[in-house]
Amino acid sequence: MRKKPKYIIAILLIVLIGIFHINKESYSFNLVNNSNKNIKEEKKDELFEENLTVHYLDVGQGDSCFLELPNNQTMLIDGAQANKKDIIINYIKELGYSKIDYVIATHPHEDHIGSLKYIIETFDIGSIFMPKVSSTSKTYENLLKAIINKDLKIKTARSNLKMIEDENFKIEFIAPTKESYQNLNNYSAVIQISYYERKFLFMADAEKESEEELPNDIKADVIKVGHHGSNTSSTTAFVNKVKPEYAIISVAKDNSYNHPSLKVIEKWQSVGAKVLRTDQDGTIIIKTNGIDLNIKTTKER
Repeated sequence: MRKKPKYIIAILLIVLIGIFHINKESYSFNLVNNSNKNIKEEKKDELFEENLTVHYLDVGQGDSCFLELPNNQTMLIDGAQANKKDIIINYIKELGYSKIDYVIATHPHEDHIGSLKYIIETFDIGSIFMPKVSSTSKTYENLLKAIINKDLKIKTARSNLKMIEDENFKIEFIAPTKESYQNLNNYSAVIQISYYERKFLFMADAEKESEEELPNDIKADVIKVGHHGSNTSSTTAFVNKVKPEYAIISVAKDNSYNHPSLKVIEKWQSVGAKVLRTDQDGTIIIKTNGIDLNIKTTKER
């Protein structure tokens, strides 16, 4: 029998190696959930190149989330306490960013805005959003000075304000819905992000009053639980509406507030949510291509 030329054998080997490489890559994403839902299979490959990544930073008894958006922009939701500034600044720099396109100060409590002065001074800032409420604290005054010195203008965070609205990618504020509240926590800017089939909800410190004002059809795959898991938030009615796959609680170990409430944890678990906590899991990173969720934590329980 006539032997095949060597170049044909070489081509076959290259093809086989290529197939192996593609298969290997398809498993490297460590998919947690495989729900293709309504998106066509051929579109799925494109989505892997356009991820939404949310970093729920381990900043103790405070809040700070850094987001890498699928449109190649970035967002920071809150800045924790002032003594956490180096953690936040270094984390963002290590990801390779010198600009934050959107900064959101959800409400003027120190454990949410403490580091924002230093962050604004360090990075190139696109837009800053804050609810229409002020504070007499030195932390708040320092934040305003930093904003003025950077020649930035504050945009009012309020319900029905859409920051980004593309066909398959939306970011909007769904609270606060009123101009006046007795409790400062209820001024919290609540943010909803939709990316194809996935929804993320960021509750800041919004409590029962704010939760009751949100739409009845509110849903989320991932929620940043309100007020560090306090029992002033996460009412049974609200939990039953949202029914997330993951409930993230930003909280310090052995904090003086006894956060999170065990009853709150049990509520989220009762609707099928897996509860992740920064005090136990460290920084929590959730990546999605609009279909699947990939979860990483920096600590092991």
